[in-house]
Amino acid sequence: MNLPSPRTPDPLHAPPLNWGILAPGGIAATMVEALQRFTRQRVVAVGSRSAERGASFAQRFGIGRVHDSYEALVADPEVDAVYVASPHSHHRDHALLAIAAGKHVLVEKAFTRNAAEALEVVDAARAAGVACVEAMWTRFLPTTDIVRQLLASGALGEVETFTADHGQWFALDPASRLFAPGLAGGALLDLGVYPVSYASFVLGAPTGVVARGTLTETGVDRQVSAVLTYASAAQSVVHTTLAARTPTVAAISGSEARIELDGPFYTPRVVRLVTRDGEVHESAPPVIEGHLGLCHEAAHVAQLVADGASESPLLPWRETISVMETLDELRAQVGVRYPGE
Repeated sequence: MNLPSPRTPDPLHAPPLNWGILAPGGIAATMVEALQRFTRQRVVAVGSRSAERGASFAQRFGIGRVHDSYEALVADPEVDAVYVASPHSHHRDHALLAIAAGKHVLVEKAFTRNAAEALEVVDAARAAGVACVEAMWTRFLPTTDIVRQLLASGALGEVETFTADHGQWFALDPASRLFAPGLAGGALLDLGVYPVSYASFVLGAPTGVVARGTLTETGVDRQVSAVLTYASAAQSVVHTTLAARTPTVAAISGSEARIELDGPFYTPRVVRLVTRDGEVHESAPPVIEGHLGLCHEAAHVAQLVADGASESPLLPWRETISVMETLDELRAQVGVRYPGE
């Protein structure tokens, strides 16, 4: 049995956009490297509140213009699209800033702090007629398209269970954004969003959520385990933690077969299909490996812009909001509320 080939376009084929990077941190550096290596996208400007940091980032990647404020970045007439890579706590404000300037936006996951903020951003993008996409990069990978086709074909039979975990170890540092309530820290928005979003991809919005968790001494979620239920008999079991490096694997189990994704499941992976009788079938290895797969989401945005579209069919606005609603409920059940909510 041959698994389906991914239909994901080569990111090199996407028409180029001029990108501005808002907040030049670690994930932004990985994105720029991915764009420069695997696409025709042009990173033309970077905006940072630290002139020194912005200049260093620009020099590292050969970026021509450095802005010492985000307002100046989004006002740059050479910038077509803005990649919002600031902390979760600021995604809403920075996305709205770019949209108000008429820029297309790719907003890092988690999209915002909560569903209400997500709706604000989506409504603004719709009114402005600009492309707006959550940077849940897993959705745009060739691996995910293979899974998408297997689910659509019924190869698994009736899906019974989705399981996934994402845990990483971080030293407790109250000054780090991961542990700061004011920066919307915690395991869920940074790590748990991956299994929660993938559960949505597989089974849609849950009808019920049961969660248990523990908090850090700073008051953000340290560890969360949850069972999500659906209108069908299916369930998702998801887990996240800031305090241990877990296997980060995922599986989709059905009446006829299961799909296995080795860790980290959210990166480009081999897809393994195991039938009920124990036959094993695997896809070819990914062409673009690791976090360099970030290039796919930016290429997707560029194609949306070329097509005159604002919303991604692979991750529609309604689903981005729905995932935030699930995360809101998980946070509520474990007792995490961010300042100002």
